[in-house]
Amino acid sequence: MADGHTADERPRPPVGLYLHVPFCVSLCPYCDFVVVTGRDATGPQNRIAQLVAALHVEIDLRADAADAADAGIGARPPLGSVYLGGGTPSLLSGAQVGSLLEHVTRRFGIARAAEITLEANPGTRDLGDLRAFRAAGVTRLSIGVQSLVPLELARLGRRHTPEDVRDAVRRARRAGFRSLSLDLLTDIPGQTPASWAATLDDALRLGPDHLSIYLLTLEDPDADGLTTVDGDHLPMRAGARRWRALARTQQNDDRAIAMDAITGELLASAGLARYELSNHARPGHESRHNLAYWHRDAIEAVGPGAHAFDGVRTRRWNAARLDRYLDALLPTADVPPALPPGGTETIEDRLAHAEATILALRLTQGIPTTALDDPVVGQALAWGLDLGLIRSIDDRLSLSDSGRLLSNEVFVRLLPDVPLVVGSR
Repeated sequence: MADGHTADERPRPPVGLYLHVPFCVSLCPYCDFVVVTGRDATGPQNRIAQLVAALHVEIDLRADAADAADAGIGARPPLGSVYLGGGTPSLLSGAQVGSLLEHVTRRFGIARAAEITLEANPGTRDLGDLRAFRAAGVTRLSIGVQSLVPLELARLGRRHTPEDVRDAVRRARRAGFRSLSLDLLTDIPGQTPASWAATLDDALRLGPDHLSIYLLTLEDPDADGLTTVDGDHLPMRAGARRWRALARTQQNDDRAIAMDAITGELLASAGLARYELSNHARPGHESRHNLAYWHRDAIEAVGPGAHAFDGVRTRRWNAARLDRYLDALLPTADVPPALPPGGTETIEDRLAHAEATILALRLTQGIPTTALDDPVVGQALAWGLDLGLIRSIDDRLSLSDSGRLLSNEVFVRLLPDVPLVVGSR
């Protein structure tokens, strides 16, 4: 069996909690996250306080449901991680973040040494009060940098400058953050291997403890059916659709491969090891919250568009639309609050097993070579081994350098009922 699969079918207690804050000052055209902008996010009529109130209600409702499910089993272990993502959670005040974390502590428990991450954007309007966030209990800051080349930032619709990034890092360290992550993008329209090397070199000079480096992907959530009334995405704006159509024509696979080679060379010499396809860290600074996803652990989630998983085979998501979320949790007088609309998905056995293998292969440590004998995934793994997309080292299977760049080709063939191409065993 692949790592992470288990015969025990009982839902697991959550090891982490994701809390989604959808507000942003502006919407970047490449962004697929649940984001709300305009007067709902900024100005005197913003709805941040309403969202925070609704999050408190959902925390209680989810905890009540967890308490009922755990009745007779014993106390749940405290959470090992809490992740405030967005959107731009740093638009909240320190008091609002502190009240949410205190509430989570009361209802779910947070371990003494838990990792508590907050996402932030550089710039005076976005970064927020870092000292207050640290005092509220946030231990890890993740800053959305994307690039340190001004022209590339402009092409991405980002409003910050490289100096804003440097200032954000200085302020984070002064505020006492000892674990700092930067998000970067490759294959940006107009980006070159030389400009990517410059961004990465400048980023490393800032001394981050963690780097998330993502290949720019330009999906169409409308075409994928994710933007229905109960869907977990918001409809794409017309301007973003036009931007993506043009950007796709300016992306290049060979250039992306060259950039990945630069990434490997520069980060290895800087002491940041790749531990997952897109993530690199100094020892001890790997994202524990994200590792829980890749290990297929149970995650609770609150907020519009947030996804939860029971650690076995059931996923749940909240609908993305803010009005529907607020209406359910903050109803009019004499109407009790209800869990927000959304949906659930039950994963059948073979797919759950394949999914565990895919998630484990995202990690550098890979899976045991015994998985080659597995009736569900063994043939596809052998196919990848034959083509050099998977390698075998010390009784472990992991993606090769070429397999990492073609990971989707490997992963799709691990799914049940997907035929293999000519050349497979």
